[in-house]
Amino acid sequence: MTTNQQGESSYHIGTQGEAWGSEEKQQWLREQKVQRSYQDDVLSELEACKNDFDVVQYGELPYSQFGFQDYPLFAVKTRDWQAGKPTVLVTGGVHGYETSGVHGALRFLQTQARHYTDAFNVLVVPCISPWGYETINRWNPSANDPNRSFVRNSGPNQVGEAAQLQSYLDKLAADIMMHIDLHETTDSDNSEFRPALAARDGTVNTNWNIPDGFYLVGDSENPQPAFQKSILDSVQKVTHVAEADNDGKLIGEPLAQFGVINYNGKKYGLCMGLTNANYVSTTEVYPDSANATPEECILAQVAAVVGGLNYVEAHL
Repeated sequence: MTTNQQGESSYHIGTQGEAWGSEEKQQWLREQKVQRSYQDDVLSELEACKNDFDVVQYGELPYSQFGFQDYPLFAVKTRDWQAGKPTVLVTGGVHGYETSGVHGALRFLQTQARHYTDAFNVLVVPCISPWGYETINRWNPSANDPNRSFVRNSGPNQVGEAAQLQSYLDKLAADIMMHIDLHETTDSDNSEFRPALAARDGTVNTNWNIPDGFYLVGDSENPQPAFQKSILDSVQKVTHVAEADNDGKLIGEPLAQFGVINYNGKKYGLCMGLTNANYVSTTEVYPDSANATPEECILAQVAAVVGGLNYVEAHL
């Protein structure tokens, strides 16, 4: 990334102001390298879950066509699944580079999930984007953002990360009451991912805000402020919640309540809009904070899920 005379950051691929074509996307893909192991970090951890849960392969990403490997996709579900029972869904790794989302989902399975199986069917999808996990990337190999792809009938994306999870949930036909999607906001959003997005789309990035601390993204169509507060109350036992900036915003969005901004998840194809759950939230932790460790970020993700579950269970 370079900076022009106007102080605007520009990306090293493409021509500023012109959207990428296939050549630029191929150039970007050639630069992506495997930096960690989905097998070692995620799949090996799922083995221990088999003592208490069913581990189900729901799809596979055919990424050997891009010179990488084909990635099996897994969900972990309550062994004594009951059709009439309310279901809670936890997703992680929609953006594979957001480490605590993946490991927070795994840690929840390992430490807390079994405590909620009497009241709920528990369903956890810990790593929706394993290629992104291995290459520490926000996008998939086609330079598409999985967290903008949860849209029905989305053309080529129908075989991708979002579509395969949608298909699995359709077949499961569960009554999903709560969905928490685990994310991070990192310094690399500014150093890499926001500039790359602007370059890909031929636009200019104007949002450089990265909140120092934990915050939530609720559903603007069904915000559930008491539910969001319960999550934050739980998280604050582990780490700090981000304060709004001088304009009363987080990442350029107006604050809906302390520590919460709202998006229309379905409109923008976000994972949080995947279901029709009544209780929905997206977590965001800041792993680059001087006031938080990687372990605290994982524990904050677990605390968020627990805070949400405790609220929902109390309001069944």
